[in-house]
Amino acid sequence: MLEPRCFDEMTLADGAIRPVYGKIASWLAATPAGLLAARRAQAELLFRRIGITFAVYGEGEMDGAERLIPFDIIPRMMLRSEWTLLEAGLEQRVKALNLFLADIYGAQEILKAGRIPAGLVARNAEFRPEMVGWRVPHDIYVHIAGIDVVRTGEDDFYVLEDNLRTPSGVSYMLENREVMIRVAPDLFAEHRVAPIENYPDALLAALRSLAPPAAGGEPTIVVLTPGRFNSAYYEHSFLADKLGVELVEGGDLLVDDDVVYMRTTEGAKRVDVIYRRIDDGFLDPRAFNRESIIGVAGLMGAYQAGNVTVSNAVGTGIADDKAIYTYVPEFIEFYLGETAVLNNVPTWRCREPGALRYVQEHLADLVVKEVNGSGGYGMLVGPHASKAEREVFAAKLARDPDNFIAQPTLALSTTPTFFDAGIAPRHVDLRPFVLTGANGIRVVPGGLTRVALKEKSLVVNSSQGGGTKDTWIVEDSIFDESPAPQSQNQSQSTS
Repeated sequence: MLEPRCFDEMTLADGAIRPVYGKIASWLAATPAGLLAARRAQAELLFRRIGITFAVYGEGEMDGAERLIPFDIIPRMMLRSEWTLLEAGLEQRVKALNLFLADIYGAQEILKAGRIPAGLVARNAEFRPEMVGWRVPHDIYVHIAGIDVVRTGEDDFYVLEDNLRTPSGVSYMLENREVMIRVAPDLFAEHRVAPIENYPDALLAALRSLAPPAAGGEPTIVVLTPGRFNSAYYEHSFLADKLGVELVEGGDLLVDDDVVYMRTTEGAKRVDVIYRRIDDGFLDPRAFNRESIIGVAGLMGAYQAGNVTVSNAVGTGIADDKAIYTYVPEFIEFYLGETAVLNNVPTWRCREPGALRYVQEHLADLVVKEVNGSGGYGMLVGPHASKAEREVFAAKLARDPDNFIAQPTLALSTTPTFFDAGIAPRHVDLRPFVLTGANGIRVVPGGLTRVALKEKSLVVNSSQGGGTKDTWIVEDSIFDESPAPQSQNQSQSTS
């Protein structure tokens, strides 16, 4: 059984259904389990035909094994009024992060004010000294952001982490919606769901707005991929197709006289904007890793000459650091003069002696993460770890405390999820996507809901066996204010 303290997004404490899930509950009650299984199989078939896969690189997996990310056919529901709060907080956060990045590569006022330790920036592996003193187009570093949010109560939302380098998952968000409309058109028709299908148009408009002046009215945009062996290669090709631009690898581009060109059958064509899905260190072998064979020699020269825009900007990775994350509420206050709309998860910085002692003494109760970790790797979930696993992590902490932060094991909210045995609650998080260009900020209504498919698990990452759901933002006005009469056991719940 899941802990009773977890907030159930569908069911109230007295067993009644929250209004936003009323039509979902009626649909589940009226649909035989066999039909739900058939619709799930149809969804899986559609995903296989589309070719949407994820390459797994992890312990116990074949290197690069391709598989489908499990998809749950019960959508996650959220009222527009709830979403409005999230939207405001996300816009505020991305504004502050952009100002922070512009500052640390510029005047460094926040360091001079002592609001963040200078060493945390200067010694950070993702800090790029090459960017110091140079202004990026429109002072915007983060053009595409994926901000992970968790919910713990009716109005309690927390930011779990910021993904600013090369945030992934938007292809799954868009394909989930397309598949959901096809396998449950009757259910979709009963709700006024905020559209997300215009995301590629919004992204294209943002990228165009950032093009160098020399590009003129119709800039040439490309998506730069490391190649087909990358775990997110499907998404790279998907986005290039949706944007109507070329998908290129490093070898397809060349730099001449600080101008980037794309090799084509009709000769070299100037490139104005590069939406890169390659980390900084591999972008340009002349500027960074000399052994990189997936980058473009001379790209940094063209970038700093103002002849090409790189999205996201070089150097954004420092704001992905989980130790930097702990200071974002201070960034909001420092740069915007505002209080954070969305709180961080309470976090201990193990680089601080007092925090380290507390974490070492409470490993069994905490989630401990590497500051540059991702994908659910390099972390310890204390309550679910064995004594031996905790001892291994204690040794890591003692050797390199600066490399870790710790957080309480939040009671992440649950949503109904379909299994062969029936319907059961599972923990979820949400990755909304925020676009920032010279044309303003836009938050896609919804985002990618990730679900931990194992009972009691808090790990939602696809690389760790998690699945995904479609996220529906629906208008408050279509629901009656009184809770739907069904109780959870009327909707086939089994656990």
